[in-house]
Order: sequence, then C-alpha cells, then structure tokens
Amino acid sequence: MADRTQKIPGVQFPFPFTPYSIQKDFMAELYQVLEAGKIGIFESPTGTGKSLSLICGALSWLRDFEQKKRQEEARLLETGPSRDEKDPSPLLSASCPETAAAQGPAGEPDWVTQFVQKKEERDLVDRLKEEQIRRRKREERLQRIHHNSQLKSAAKRLRQEEEETENLLRLSREMLAAGTGAEQPEQLESGEEELVLAEYESDEERKTARGVDEDEDDLEEEHVTKIYYCSRTHSQLSQFVHEVQKSPFGKDIRLVSLGSRQNLCINEDVKSLGSAQLINDRCMDMQRSKHEKRNEAEEEKPKRRRQEKRASCPFYNHEQMHLLRDEILAEVKDIEQLVAVGKEARACPYYGSRFAIPAAQLVVLPYQMLLHAATRQAAGIRLQGQVVIIDEAHNLIDTITAIHSAEVSGSQLCQAHSQLLQYMERYGKRLKAKNLMYIKQILYVLEKFVAVLGGNIKENPSTQSLPQTGTELKTINDFLFQSQIDNINLFKVQRYCEKSMISRKLFGFTERYGSVLSSRERPRLAGFQQFLQSLQPGVTEAPAAPVDEGQARAPTSPLMHIEGFLAALTTANQDGRVILSRQDNLSQSSLKFLLLNPAVHFAQVVKECRAVVIAGGTLQPVSDFREQLLACAGVEAERVVEFSCGHVIPPDNILPIVLCNSISGQPLEFTFQRRELPQMMDEAGHILCNLCKVVPGGMVCFFPSYEYQRRVHAHWEKSGLLGRLATRKKIFQEPKSANQVEQVLTEYSKCIERCDQAKGRVTGALLFSVVGGKMSEGINFSDNLGRCVVMVGMPYPNVRSPELQEKMAYLDQTLPRRPGKAPPGRALVENLCMKAVNQSIGRAIRHQRDFASIVLLDQRYAQRPVLAKLPAWIRDRVEVTASFGPAVAMLRKFHREKSASS
Repeated sequence: MADRTQKIPGVQFPFPFTPYSIQKDFMAELYQVLEAGKIGIFESPTGTGKSLSLICGALSWLRDFEQKKRQEEARLLETGPSRDEKDPSPLLSASCPETAAAQGPAGEPDWVTQFVQKKEERDLVDRLKEEQIRRRKREERLQRIHHNSQLKSAAKRLRQEEEETENLLRLSREMLAAGTGAEQPEQLESGEEELVLAEYESDEERKTARGVDEDEDDLEEEHVTKIYYCSRTHSQLSQFVHEVQKSPFGKDIRLVSLGSRQNLCINEDVKSLGSAQLINDRCMDMQRSKHEKRNEAEEEKPKRRRQEKRASCPFYNHEQMHLLRDEILAEVKDIEQLVAVGKEARACPYYGSRFAIPAAQLVVLPYQMLLHAATRQAAGIRLQGQVVIIDEAHNLIDTITAIHSAEVSGSQLCQAHSQLLQYMERYGKRLKAKNLMYIKQILYVLEKFVAVLGGNIKENPSTQSLPQTGTELKTINDFLFQSQIDNINLFKVQRYCEKSMISRKLFGFTERYGSVLSSRERPRLAGFQQFLQSLQPGVTEAPAAPVDEGQARAPTSPLMHIEGFLAALTTANQDGRVILSRQDNLSQSSLKFLLLNPAVHFAQVVKECRAVVIAGGTLQPVSDFREQLLACAGVEAERVVEFSCGHVIPPDNILPIVLCNSISGQPLEFTFQRRELPQMMDEAGHILCNLCKVVPGGMVCFFPSYEYQRRVHAHWEKSGLLGRLATRKKIFQEPKSANQVEQVLTEYSKCIERCDQAKGRVTGALLFSVVGGKMSEGINFSDNLGRCVVMVGMPYPNVRSPELQEKMAYLDQTLPRRPGKAPPGRALVENLCMKAVNQSIGRAIRHQRDFASIVLLDQRYAQRPVLAKLPAWIRDRVEVTASFGPAVAMLRKFHREKSASS
C-alpha cells in the first residue's frame, strides 16, 4: 500500500492513495473542527471516499493531540508547573477533569490562594505520574501480545485445565451412578438438606467471581482521549472497521467494536434462545448466580429448603476477559473477528470489549448505544472531553425520537397487572414493606392506565369492547391528571424498577409458572392464573393467531415495555405528548408517548463532548439539524460549522431532469387529491414506456407509498400499460417482507446481466420501489443496476397524522419564524419530503466512473425553494423542461454517448 501524504499548513494527513481534492478539503475542515471543539455538519456524497476522509482526518488530529499532550506532560514532570503559570495546560485539563473543575474561592488571602495552587500543582504532577505508569504497563502488555501470543497460550492452558476438571467430574458422576444404579435419589427428610454438601467453589473461582485482579490499575484504568464513531447498522460499522484496517493507521490504532449481546455472545446455550430480551435476561441471571453462590457459601444460617442451582457462564471469567481486552487493543478487529478471538480465548467478547473502552482510541458502536443515556452508562461510555462522529446521520432526529418514544397496548397493561398481582400473592410474605409499597403503586398505575382507555383491568382485554373509539392527544400533565396518578412520584417508581430489576424477576416468574403448574402449586396460583394463561400466546388450547412468515414468536416481558413508557412520562411537560388510541377492543388500544423535542436528549452529548461531527452522504436540507437539534440543545450558532463537498464524478455523468408536463401536455402534479385519477396514472405509465426505450440496463421507479404503488400497478395491468412496459423491461416489485429483498435484488441483477449479453428487444429490468421503503436506503444501484431513477410525485408525509400535527404545532410555538420563509411546522413537512427524495435519487451514482439520469415527475420540483433542498451536486445540473419532447431527446443523447464511451 502506498503511503502518500497530503500536507496542509502544519498538518500531515497520511492516506492510502492520492486523495481527491474534495477529500483534502474534507480532512482539513474536519481537523479544524476537532481542534477548535466545534459541532460540524459534514456532507460528502456516496462514492467520494467519506469513510477514509473521516478516518484519516480524525485520527491525524488525535495523533497530534496525543503528541502535544505527551510533550506537555514531559515538560511538567521535568520542571514542575511554572510559578507564573496561573492555569494548567488546557490539554492536561482535558484529561484531568478534577483540575479543570477546581476553582479557587473568590476573596481569599494571597497566601491561601498560593497554597491551594501549589497543592493543585503537586496533585497534577502526581496524577500525571500515575497515568504514565498505567500507560507504560498497557503498552508493555500489548507489546507482549504482539510478540509472544500470550493470549493464545493462556487460553490453551485454561482449556486443558477445564478439560481435566470435566473429566474428573465425569468420572465422579459415573462412580455415583454405578453405586446407585438406575434408582432415583430418595426424598430427603426435613432438616436433612443441611447435611448435603453445597456446591464447591475454589478460592480462585471465588476471587474471579468477585472480579478481583492482581493488577488493580487495570480495573480503574483512565479513559484516554478517544473518538466514538457510530452508525446505524452492524454491517455499516463492519465496513468502517475494514476501512480502518486498510488505512495507514490500521496497524497502530487501538480500536474496539461494541455490539449487543445478541451479536457478541459465544455461549451457545444462551445464544440459542434467539430473542435479544431472552439473551439479555439469561446473561444477567448467570452473572448473578456467581455472586449468589459466593453469598451462600459465606452464610452461616442453614436454609430450610435447597434452592435449584443455576449455571454460571464459563466465559464470564475476569482473568480471561482482561487478556481478551488486551488482544482487542493490540490489533483492529470487527465484530466477527472479535467473536472468533473470544471463542478461542474462552472469554466473553461482550464484556471483554467493554473492558477495552478506557484505553481505546477509537470506539465503534451502533447509534442506540451512544444516543441513549442509560445504555451509555451501562456500557461504560464516558463522553466528557471526547469526540463523537455520527455517520449516516440523515435520520438522526428520527432515531433520537424513536429511541425515546414508547408505546404500550391494552393487552400488555392487563398482562403485566395480572403477572404482578400473582407475583405479589405468591411471594408477598417474603417481601419487605418497601417492595410491597412499590408493587402496589405499579399495580395502581396499571389499573389507571387501563381505566383511562375506557377498560376494566379485571376483564379479558381481547373480548372487552370500549365505549368510545378514536385518537386523543394529551400533554403529559393532563394525561397524569386524567389518569389520577399525578400524586405518584414516577421518578421514584422508575428508579425502583431499574434498581430492583422487577421486570426481569417477573419474567422469570411467568416463565416458570405461566404454562404448566404442578398439582401442589396450582391451588396457590388459582384465579388470575387462568386469566394470565388466556393472555399469553401459545398457552391456551385455542388455536394461535397466524404468525407472519420470517417472524419468530418470542416471549416478551410486558412490564419491561411499560417501564419504558413510565420513564418517558418523566420528560418535561412541554417536550412530549401522550396519544390515547382507542380501538374496537381494549387489547388493540394503546398509549403512546411522542417525543417532540429530541434536542433534550442530544443536549447532554454536545455539552459533554469536546466536539461532535454529524456526517452523511445526503444531509440536505440541513436546517433541521441546526434548528431542531442544535439550537434547541443550546448550541451557539457560531459553534456550528457546515461543510458540503461536490461529487467526484464529472459534471456530464449525471442528467437530472424536472419534467413539468406529460406527453399530452397535461401538468404533472401528483398531489394526494389528483394522483389517483386514472388520467394521472396513465400519463405516468406512458412516460415510463418512452423512458424504457431510451434507457439501457436497469431503471428504478419510486412511488410515494406502498398503497399507491399497488394501485398504480393494478391500474396499469388492467389498461395494458404493464404489458407494454414488459416488452422493453422485465418488471420487479419491492417486496413488503424484509427477508425477500435480497432475493428480488439478485433476480433483478441477473436479469439485467442476461439482457446486456443477449442484446435483444428486452433491454433490462424495471424495479418499482417505495420512498422510505427497504430499497430507498443503504442499497446501491450502481452502474447498469440503475441507469435511471424516476421519482413519481413528491412523497409528503400524512399531514393528517396526529403525531405530525402536534410536532408541527410544537415547532411553530418554539422556533422563530424567519422572514420570507415558511413557518417552522410547514418547513418540517417539506424537509421530511425532500430528505426522502434525496435518499432515493442518490442510489444511482456510487463511484467516480458511474453515470445515470434522474427524472422527477412533478412540476412542483421546479419551484425555487424545492430545488434549493436538493444536494448541490444534483441541483447545479438540473434541467427543468416544460414538455416531454426535449426531455426524452436529452435522455436519448445522454445514454447513447455514455454507453458508447463506457
């Protein structure tokens, strides 16, 4: 790999090849944003090498920052802080929050101030010495891994020991079995249980269970300055990690990839459970069992009844996980490689990766893990003074809103109430008064939630009709008053649920007793038990409802969903709304919390971080980020920097056309009122027929919704237009089921390849897709797969939706209206539409030598405010045509010339 570098005033950017000029500009601007501690909005179209620009620009800044910090540390340790130096270095303040936060009280005598300053200086030097020792130890560990494969040998030794132990245990069991034959163990008499030996746990095992490590520094390792990089999906994160591996920084950077237990668990018994919730519950349960074993061994009081022993996870071993941590830091790995190393080391990758966070320089993680405060805390992520890069951020606002919104159904409310009531009946005498108090409060809240929907908690929700139906929208305070729970401190209830883990205990309780009860236990759980069984799928004798293909039914904890809803209700009154949706029966009715102000959750990120970068291929229009997210989060306008670069393709490799009129001269305006008129659907079909004659290879036609696509398809089939289209292009439709997308794309691709080789009358394929559907994001229609993208109409969201209406009203009230601009609520609707359009039409151009045409079928695209919201690299080349003749002539010429030269 060539290691050419690009120099920009005093800064050197290593790059694996000669960068494009737009990449040089991108890296320089990114470096300055990180250095100045600003918020950057970076737009770089797909195919322009955005990932490498982010990697090389950000890691060059981190390299220089660490070098300056080490130089400053060396100076201070050699000479001590200068007497006339009033403030410590900002670099060191960033790494020592205590120093940065320490402020001398005003009005103190000079000798007191000097004494405090000298003490702070001594403390700073001591901290720097400790950091140096920790850093040296870490570097020595990583060097050992590089040179002598410490992890592999240690893992192999441990496996051998475990195999020997397992053999001994097997022999012991065989001896016992041989002595007793096939007879079952005799029932122990009362009091005889205490004579039986408890499960033995060695001192080493007990020490490991406690998490005691010889090197205490490892457990409290400093969080070095780092970059958190997050994206939407695990595949996008893996792709980014592979780019890091190929970059000039791939050999030296300490990178850790974070993921969910579902992605990282290597315990086959746990992983086979399938659902994320079951895996999380079993993992936590196995961890607790280690501590319970230890506590039982330490207890002096004999127990009346032997409790069933739960297995602890063999991979949750602190010694091995710390070795895995060092292996993670020694070499860049993606999720799959991390899992493979974890299996080899017999150490949990989920916890091993978290142990690696403090020393890592680059942490790669999904959106949800960074944007949700409780998840950040649980993962051990500290943002103070760090850098955050949010990639693929075009739907960042929607993601934050979705993460912090919550919905519970009437069925879940009744099910949780029934389960919790039975739990209290069974274990009430064992519970402390405070536990009983909170359980009764939760039961009361659940009862009132059902009542506010118009139902009765004691009746079956599936057969319970509601007196009135419809949708009602409330402020948080109004909802609490109407539900008659305004006198309950939801903050305390939420804290109790979190600390007591009651939803997990309740899930275990229903998992044990929900389906089958012994004859001894059945009378003790009578009454509500039958009701519980009637609510749980798969428990009753009645035939179960059909399950959609590709979807597995997994047990769920209704109280866990309700906890999320209760947490949402603690949001400030002005920042959210509650939607009461009353359907024909209580089971289908629901309570939904809608977050109106996503900035309230993003504010903590921008406040704690040194710098935040919002990046994406298509971010236009960016006003949403500035106004809804940053301004509302308290970010000053001067702290926000915008950077948008052009595309790497030559200007003549793209032909965007706005078609204002049809072939017959009728205005093209696919508004909600007009788009279903037969003549409008016919005009769109005739245009597509003509386009199929001049466009080679693949064409993708986007419709505003699945329903409209279905109606148009049915109309064209009836009128014969579909048959005419099929004479030129084979027709494919976007499937509604996600697990069929790959199959459709494969068939679409193979069809285009066959047609290209055959050179017959059928010149390729035509794919009908939906804006915002499964093929409008993340799928590349490069080269012959997408020589033309057609957009039928403008995909405005449903403005009659209560959620959207409330969001529009909220923005109109909170954001200032700018002169000559649409009201903020109306601007939101326009921006949602154009973001969706930009995501869809950006599918075609994917690399420097690619070419494609874009046809926008609606005269509204010609309006200046709408054109302004297209990406600059498309907007600057748009051709607005009033009639179809000139448009098809331009398209014919464009594709003929490009096909000949390619």
